[in-house]
Amino acid sequence: MIRIFRSLAVSAALFATAGFTLSAAAQGQADPQAVLADKGFVTPANDIANLALAPRYLNATLTDVSPNKRWFIHEVGDGPVTMDRFSKDFDELGGLFIDYSGNRSRDLTIRTNIGINIISAADGSVVEMDVPTGARVSNATWSPDGARVAFYVHTDTETHIYVGDPATGDSRQVTRRPVLATMVTGFEWTSGSSEIATVLVPNRRSERPRPSRIPSGPQVKQTEDGKNMLRTYASLMATPYDETLLEWHATGQLAVVNVANRNVTEMGAPAMITSFDFAPNGQHARIETMQKPFSYIVPVRSFGSLEEVWGRNGAVMAELERTETQTGLDGNLPTAPGVGGSDDEPDRRQLGWREDGSGLTFLQQEPAPAGETDTQANGRGAARRADKVMLWAPPFDDSSLSVVYQASARMASARFSSDHQTLFVTERPGGGERGAPGGNGASGTVKEYAVDLSAPETTYSIAEYASDDFYANPGSLLLEGGRVPAGGRGGFGGGGNDQGTVQTSADGRFVYLYGNTYNRDPMAEGPKNFLDRVEFRTGEKSRVFESSNDEQYERIISVLDVDAASFVVSTETPMEVEQSYRLSDGRRIALTRNVDYSPEMTSAPRQRFTVERPDGFRFLVNVTLPPGYEEGTRLPAMFWFYPREYTDQENYDETARTYNKNAFPNFGTRSMQYLVQQGYAVIEPDAPIIGDAGQMNNNYENDLRNNLAAVIDELDAREIIDRRRLGLGGHSYGAFSTVNAMVHTPFFKAGIAGDGNYNRTFTPLMFQSERRVLWDAKDVYLSMSPLLYANNMTGALLMYHGMHDQNVGTAPDHSPRLFHALNGLDKEAAMYLYPYEDHGPASRNTILDLWGRWTAWLDVHLKDATTQPITEDND
Repeated sequence: MIRIFRSLAVSAALFATAGFTLSAAAQGQADPQAVLADKGFVTPANDIANLALAPRYLNATLTDVSPNKRWFIHEVGDGPVTMDRFSKDFDELGGLFIDYSGNRSRDLTIRTNIGINIISAADGSVVEMDVPTGARVSNATWSPDGARVAFYVHTDTETHIYVGDPATGDSRQVTRRPVLATMVTGFEWTSGSSEIATVLVPNRRSERPRPSRIPSGPQVKQTEDGKNMLRTYASLMATPYDETLLEWHATGQLAVVNVANRNVTEMGAPAMITSFDFAPNGQHARIETMQKPFSYIVPVRSFGSLEEVWGRNGAVMAELERTETQTGLDGNLPTAPGVGGSDDEPDRRQLGWREDGSGLTFLQQEPAPAGETDTQANGRGAARRADKVMLWAPPFDDSSLSVVYQASARMASARFSSDHQTLFVTERPGGGERGAPGGNGASGTVKEYAVDLSAPETTYSIAEYASDDFYANPGSLLLEGGRVPAGGRGGFGGGGNDQGTVQTSADGRFVYLYGNTYNRDPMAEGPKNFLDRVEFRTGEKSRVFESSNDEQYERIISVLDVDAASFVVSTETPMEVEQSYRLSDGRRIALTRNVDYSPEMTSAPRQRFTVERPDGFRFLVNVTLPPGYEEGTRLPAMFWFYPREYTDQENYDETARTYNKNAFPNFGTRSMQYLVQQGYAVIEPDAPIIGDAGQMNNNYENDLRNNLAAVIDELDAREIIDRRRLGLGGHSYGAFSTVNAMVHTPFFKAGIAGDGNYNRTFTPLMFQSERRVLWDAKDVYLSMSPLLYANNMTGALLMYHGMHDQNVGTAPDHSPRLFHALNGLDKEAAMYLYPYEDHGPASRNTILDLWGRWTAWLDVHLKDATTQPITEDND
């Protein structure tokens, strides 16, 4: 339906008197209705466009330090991808997107950079690496000795590996044949920095298979015995031609390239290689290959695989693991965007190459007693099952397997010192690694200890603390290489299959724990960053570094010389962009000159406060206001949110513990806070959905309504909003919840919903944290499907959706179906479907178009000329 809207002149005048800047549309320079109806790409007012495209990518954070600690890598971007590259033809095969003219993953075409800067760790001086004119670059990687940098160079038709000198910036191509970067999208230095391992386009490769216009038969799918709890995937293989094309794209030649003379050593025959991991000496490699048969019901990433050890000549020396296609049977859920993988635990854990080249090391627990399941054993009896650190040396047969260390309890992690004479072990409650079965949720004691492998019967306690005592966590163990642990918390054992050796002092006596300390009231005091030195045989601890938290946040981001206490630290404040400094000998040397590219946003007033629902539940709200905002001025407001599920107040409160009040505000291409430049208050409320584990959604609509009502009432009481001019929006689950709020509450005049799901019956086999199927919780699925309540829509809804959305559960057809319903119900709506976009806009054209239409939509629906701002005088 087309409607005529009255002049916005009155609203423009009112906003002008409050010191705000209106968009070009609101000032009459562009007709918002014309913007919304335009069938080409549109652009927003310059202030919004400049904020969305601000070149923040030019700023550097110095974390990618060279092994010799002399330089840092900074890949230089050029902003969101332009449509000429974004629209380049590609093959779509079961969630795999391949730029077939370049023989690489589409991501290596659309998510790359234009240059590489080498930044000196001594004084911050910059050397620009030589890059071929017009080419794109990615994957810049230090050689193990730190003397060179290897990187991909991408042209329209090929990808090659270049190697450059960080001191001069000179570079040269080292691959004669193009790289095949379709399945394996990286490379590896090996053999002491003299070689690079990669996958090349095979010699005498056939032409790309062409489809026949004449079908060979129907598309075929059949059920298998058993319950197959699959999610709804947006992209699946469907025909024999898809199978032929996938095999052609995936089949590459594993090779090692000599950097000095460019000679190539091929390893084995061409195969469908999906990953490789070379031993440091380059003589052996772990190789994973994709296996047939292919599947039409799960994405490519869930296909069967075979992991083996290959010798330098390509001969198979050992089979490590054979995995069948993850079809979903027996709870073996496939991996895909938005879905976790199988909970099955491998027999060998934390498998990886030893840094000294002696072979593979891994953890392996004794089998569970007869008649006891692995789950029961891990939950009850882990302490009575021996766990071992194993070494598997060449030639990787039964006789070359040995026990390095045996513990009486299950180890969550075990890492070596650089000389491999000391082992550092973590034990967690439940025995699991982080993210593994039994690794989370169990309370008890975390134990961190060291073992001298020459006398393994003695253990040296480094730390022991309650796993559920967040504030007692001693930090994470520093590893060699200069990079600090991500997040700086979580106990030094880490999780998953992290490899690396533990950083010790030069004399081998000390290890280092890195982390943050947090105040129980994060609004009263910001976090402090620290580095502790621990003499692991005695447990004696001393603090090497502790940051100030006086209106600033400072943290170590790279370690240059731990014995000399030489670090690179990052410093930021709520008003000053992050800068990196070299901290050595008591001196501080600036290494970066980062720029605040949006000072008008940095200076925007912010509020953070707690609201309380009628049921007593308390949660947080963040508010951003226009620069120059005068207290008591009521504004139209845009809410942007993403509900999450919790079991109780304590479970929710845990999420706020790491809030950093001293952090510099981060903005991106789609930061909704930019709307303050158009005179809106931007509200970002938490939206907790509370209930028993597995049944939170029983309270979804009730909590959704009460959350929003409590926030609106509080903002109204604070005289921040005009509650008659409210908009609501969100992306993905936030979009789904936006539409639910607009059909179940009367609060919002306008909505913006992106890449959402609007009918839960289209995802009948679980969604988000819901683990009941439709037929076990029919009322929940139906009540959470806003399409079924579209007749109750109370505001105008703008929908946008990427036409190649790969996220599980948010297929692009959700938006057209809801639009069709709203159109038939005489509701006001608009829909914009964006070519080539996935689950979230990426291209420059799409980002600007969205901002143009968002601002026009809000100008039309929230800046009503008849609505006066409500102040104390005219209440």
